[in-house]
Amino acid sequence: MDWPHDPDGEKGSEGMRKFGHAVIVKKVDEEESFPLDKDAFVDEYGDHPVRMDHETVVSIEEAFEYVDEAEFDDILDFHQAVGDGLRNSPHWQYNPTIGERRSA
Repeated sequence: MDWPHDPDGEKGSEGMRKFGHAVIVKKVDEEESFPLDKDAFVDEYGDHPVRMDHETVVSIEEAFEYVDEAEFDDILDFHQAVGDGLRNSPHWQYNPTIGERRSA
């Protein structure tokens, strides 16, 4: 896929390899962005890349297919919903509960 920017570059991960949740949450402002509509967020950032692990990059749109909530009241709601969605997606390979990788 052609990304609007390099997932490992300055726009994607601030010049370092930041992954998943850290990349997504940088796109919101705790004071200005909330309440936040999921569809509006995906419309604006859906084609942006999110690195899930050292091999896998998906779009924000793909990642948000697993986020159940339609609206987020504040940054805490956003963090929790995105975290749950990423962990429930097939793109998440590490399960900290049992400390092993899922097979894709």
